[in-house]
Amino acid sequence: MEILDYAFMQRALLAAVLVGITAPAVGIYLVQRRQALMGDGIGHVAMTGVGLGFLLSTSPVWMAMAVAVLGAVVMELIRWYGKTRGDIALAMLFYGGMAGGVMFINLAPGGSNANLSSYLFGSLSTVSSQDVLAICLLAAFVVLVTVGLRRQLFAVSQDEEFARVTGLPVRFLNLLTAVTAAVTVTVAMRVVGLLLVSALMVVPVAAAQQLTRSFAATFAVAVAIGVTVTLGGTVTSYYQDVPPGATIVLLTIGVFIALTALATPLSRRRARAAAAARAAESGEPGHDGGFPLECAVPDARTAKASAGNGPVPGRSHGSSGGNEPIPGRSGGEGAATGSGRESGAEVPSPRV
Repeated sequence: MEILDYAFMQRALLAAVLVGITAPAVGIYLVQRRQALMGDGIGHVAMTGVGLGFLLSTSPVWMAMAVAVLGAVVMELIRWYGKTRGDIALAMLFYGGMAGGVMFINLAPGGSNANLSSYLFGSLSTVSSQDVLAICLLAAFVVLVTVGLRRQLFAVSQDEEFARVTGLPVRFLNLLTAVTAAVTVTVAMRVVGLLLVSALMVVPVAAAQQLTRSFAATFAVAVAIGVTVTLGGTVTSYYQDVPPGATIVLLTIGVFIALTALATPLSRRRARAAAAARAAESGEPGHDGGFPLECAVPDARTAKASAGNGPVPGRSHGSSGGNEPIPGRSGGEGAATGSGRESGAEVPSPRV
């Protein structure tokens, strides 16, 4: 293939695959914790690290990772202790991170906002060998955490109180999730950019949830979607000369819409089948379970027998025949029309 003849595209495709694996692998826990926008906030903070990297003439990727990890820890501490002012503190952290990135990169020798643009929206042509090495190491850490501790992280994401009762270190696992999300943002910023990475962490998971019902299946399908859209967006950006980050995100949203349209009739069919099964178990009419025989509606033959003062099958002498009261009543109509009135005895009124 022509695309593989260029070294920069080889690096870009490798980075795209790693991003497609790591972003949904972390995003599934953020979605379970209802922190879908956490990646977006970490991306804002990581901008300060990129600016510091240019200012100090060091690797922007490693500096961004250090600042993003610090910002993620601060965000988690604010979530624990912030109480009513937590949202204001988070807002200042996010916007301060963006402002710091712009300021530092303009203070750097030869730096400008053009240098920051490739980190904000992704740039495949600027992925260097050093960037690929850093991405590989960080991606290995993310996969090790998200797969090796999947049971513990899932338990904490579902119910922190239950996880704490079972003896899990809830605060440590929360911090580890935040740090892993920060590392993932750093991994993805060269492919989709800091401002778009949150979509790649959340949308594949949401798309996978349209078809799957278990955590393991959702995890696998989300990663498959992530790899597919990152590779597809990378190849499309090469042949059509379009921005890679925007292309990848738009492809991801398109996959979500397609799977939602596909899953809607399937979910309705499942809902009807489940309702029918519940109705059959509870004995509603129209199913094999049916009502008890004494509560059944009489058919034509039963009606004829009833008209001829014969006993109604499945009943204990209803109101139209016999002098015995209907079971479950005390002095009801059957007793009143039978022995009560004929003997002249006073029929007690039913109690309310």
